Formats: sequence, C-alpha cells, structure tokens
Amino acid sequence: MSDKTPDFTETPLSSKTVYRGKLLHVLEDEVRLPNGRSARREYIRHPGAAVMVPLTDPETVVLVRQFRYPLARHFYELPAGKIDSGEEPLQTAKRELREECGYEAAEWRHMATIHPCIGYADERMEFYLARQLNHVGHAPDEDEFLEKVTVGFAEALRWVRVGKITDQKTVIGLLWADRVSREGW
Repeated sequence: MSDKTPDFTETPLSSKTVYRGKLLHVLEDEVRLPNGRSARREYIRHPGAAVMVPLTDPETVVLVRQFRYPLARHFYELPAGKIDSGEEPLQTAKRELREECGYEAAEWRHMATIHPCIGYADERMEFYLARQLNHVGHAPDEDEFLEKVTVGFAEALRWVRVGKITDQKTVIGLLWADRVSREGW
C-alpha cells in the first residue's frame, strides 16, 4: 500500500457568471480533471454564516420562528446570519444575536465549522455556543419577520427527533451544543 495520498485536484480553465444576486453568486466553470479531460462545474459562491446556540440557562435555548419562502412554510431555527464582507464570524454572531433575539452574551465558544453543500456551494457555517445572556432589546432587519421562541433544551432536541425541527443548521447546532454540554464547557 502506498503512503502517497492521491491528488484529485481540478484546475480551473475558464469561469463565467451565470447569476449575481444580493446574496448568491452562481458560476459555471470549465475545469481540467486529474485524468486530463475537461468538465463543467456549476456552483454557488456564498459569503458564509454564523449560527448561534443561545442558552438563557443550561436548560433553555432561544430559537426563532420564521417563514422560509422556498419551502413556503414556517420553521423553528437557531438564530443565524450572513457574514458581511470584512467581518469576522464572531462579530456576525454577536450582531445577529442582538438583531434577531435582543441578547448579548458574556460567554462565547466556537463549536464547529460546517460546509453544508460541498457539491455545489462554497458556503461555510461557523457555530457558536452563547451563554450568560443579557436582554438588551432586538432590532431585526426591516425585511426580516421573526418570532423569538424560548424552549427547553431537551424539548428542542425532542423537536429534532419528531421532525418539528428539520433545518439542518439547527439540527447540527443543537446536537453540537448537546455534545459540548455533556463534555463540559
């Protein structure tokens, strides 16, 4: 058995913008494959997001409930937001926690980095556990309509098991927070 790990790197040959929106940038590239052939790759550039698991106490988590247009229904989610250009992910987390939920946290812990759609997007999600919350009043974006929902942490995990929470960032964040709480802060 060889100690050398195979390199399957694809080399870009050309790139064109298919769509550029406020949030997403869709591209189509031609690439050179490791075997010398060429192929097309369609993918999305995304600025990334920060996701917070805000705990008002060790037994209680703050979620938001909001309508998601692509699926035409309301979802229970962890608060999250797009990382603005030049902004550090923790800055995003702090800003979004205040805007969406009206809290500031005295303690922050980075839990994980997740790439949710590696087959067609470069998006990354930075997950944070936020504790010792202080309510300071929220100020959602003018085009953002959401309800802050405080729920027992065990109940939120039950919602995952029974399918009441299906949003992937929320499932991942709650499961990571559960693991971190079991292992100690």
